[in-house]
Amino acid sequence: MTPPSAIRVDGLVKKFGALEAVRGISLEIATGEIFGLIGPDGAGKTTTFQVLAGVMAATSGTAEVFGRPARDARAHTGYLTQTFSLYPDLTVLENIRYLGDLRGTPRAEVDERGMRYLRMFDMHRFTERRAGQLSGGMKQKLALACALVPEPRVLLLDEPTTGVDPVSRREFWDTLAHLSTDGLTILVATPYLDEAERCHRVALMYAGAIQQVGTPTELRDSLGAVRLEVRTPGLGPAEQILYEADRDHANIIDVQRFGDRLDVLVHDAPAGEAVIRDRLARAGLGVTDIRSDMPTLENAFVARLRALGGAVEHPTFPGHHDHADAIGRVAIGAEHVTRMFGTFRAVHDVSLQVKYGEVYGLLGANGAGKTTTIKMLCGLLDPSKGVTELAGARRNLREPKVRRQVGYMSQKFSLYEDMTVAENLGFFAGVYGVPDEERDDKIAWVLDFAGLENESGRMVSSLPGGWKQRVAFGAAIMHEPGVLFLDEPTSGVDPLARRSFWSLINRLADAGTAILVTTHYLEEAEQCNRLGMMVAGELVAEGTPSEVKAAQRGTLLELHVDQPQLATDHLKTLTDRWRVSLFGDRLHVISDLDYEPAVAWVTGVLSAKGITVRQCRDSRFSLEDVFISIVEQAREQGKVAVEA
Repeated sequence: MTPPSAIRVDGLVKKFGALEAVRGISLEIATGEIFGLIGPDGAGKTTTFQVLAGVMAATSGTAEVFGRPARDARAHTGYLTQTFSLYPDLTVLENIRYLGDLRGTPRAEVDERGMRYLRMFDMHRFTERRAGQLSGGMKQKLALACALVPEPRVLLLDEPTTGVDPVSRREFWDTLAHLSTDGLTILVATPYLDEAERCHRVALMYAGAIQQVGTPTELRDSLGAVRLEVRTPGLGPAEQILYEADRDHANIIDVQRFGDRLDVLVHDAPAGEAVIRDRLARAGLGVTDIRSDMPTLENAFVARLRALGGAVEHPTFPGHHDHADAIGRVAIGAEHVTRMFGTFRAVHDVSLQVKYGEVYGLLGANGAGKTTTIKMLCGLLDPSKGVTELAGARRNLREPKVRRQVGYMSQKFSLYEDMTVAENLGFFAGVYGVPDEERDDKIAWVLDFAGLENESGRMVSSLPGGWKQRVAFGAAIMHEPGVLFLDEPTSGVDPLARRSFWSLINRLADAGTAILVTTHYLEEAEQCNRLGMMVAGELVAEGTPSEVKAAQRGTLLELHVDQPQLATDHLKTLTDRWRVSLFGDRLHVISDLDYEPAVAWVTGVLSAKGITVRQCRDSRFSLEDVFISIVEQAREQGKVAVEA
């Protein structure tokens, strides 16, 4: 039987003066369903959430929760916003009690439920810690616990995992899958499309309207396309050649550059491969390998938005000072660097090099030591032991001539909230010493890149998170630094904007800039030339994205079964919990066995539990699979990151 509808939206319109933010959307979401709402910044997702949460009234149309107007059903609705959800000066338990009191839940029930959810999230040891002292992942788990204590029947999550590390993100989504199985209806917006793969159904929203609805598989299949992974020594020139081919050849749909390959979306694999080889051969570029795979949900998202006219090409960065003559030399270096804070060892014996013209990704869970390492590498913090190198200087990295060669986009502070966009850009142009004759062009470019050409007088505090990131990124590169540090530059940024970021990052690297970037979004980390993975202050793996994945032992099985949640729970009792994860109607299982023995074991233990395996295939490890495997195995060896 089809479960009853928990949420029904019919012809919903919301206007703010002349602006029509939501334009007549209609949706029906079943009880117990995890439904994803995806779309670029400004698509109308947050406005839709606010109407469903009863925070604001619709201009016209209906929005119902279990047959009642959304405003009258607020007692049954939990809502996690993008911005405010916790009081930083209250402890974990005080936050839970306060939110429970607001909802009128009896204190005894609040305490019982709160501890139950804290145990579920492995946070019951931190009840007396202030919320402001928690890591990003722990804050989001606490916010979810607060929303769940009143036991809502519907949960609205507006970008709940922005800034959360991959390990915590996977735990968060495994929890959502459990809650869904128990009957909770979940509507979630996310800029990370690997997360959207975990939803039962997804709706693509653009310009205030719903453009497409279906399961992740249906959305991928609707492309009628194949993804070709192309490896060639000349990624930059090859990308441009195939981008031009995309414009004039009907078989090529899309081209995207990664750290050691290009992804080319084509309608027909053999014909597409022939075009690729022909175009690159004519340019004198060799092809070392071409492999085919199914498209990702992000491929489907971008292709659909391009068809709708949503992909905007930004003007070329007005650069005047490249660093091509330095390509190949070491720009950022660490030799056996250690950093102590009292008796606590935050970073231990780290050695790495980043060369001019290279993009290096530094990855790690919260508390792994990434931020401390970056502070030492850019001269903000002295190492307790070891030597650092920056822009040709060793040890003394704070000299003015060194600082002028460095750009830094911080994770926590990049812009002054109480100043306008134009005031911020003027300030940073002055601080970074942008020549007067270049300043107007650079500021105009940042405004265009951020989509704020006519809003330079807008206060930064009023900007959505993704737009702030674009302005902050532009401000960090206006002086064309030879060395660039980017700490989670695309946090909360939609896939189209991320492409713009990375297109520019690659152009800067091609012109000789050395770039060190951190990110919690590991599909994005594939865009780096080389990666370093940190656990508990140590660098435990390093190499190109392909090398890091190729070094992963064992097998990744993708299973389709008739009882996905039961299968997930059962397998987690038989092996390490991190080896099993649920993606909508599919299971990913990591095994140390070869393919055939792994299949035999999984199908055997599931059959004994009465679970039917409908399909099983040998899947490729994603970078997230590898990262979680490395982190968890390091933890098993006693290397434990300390939560901040």
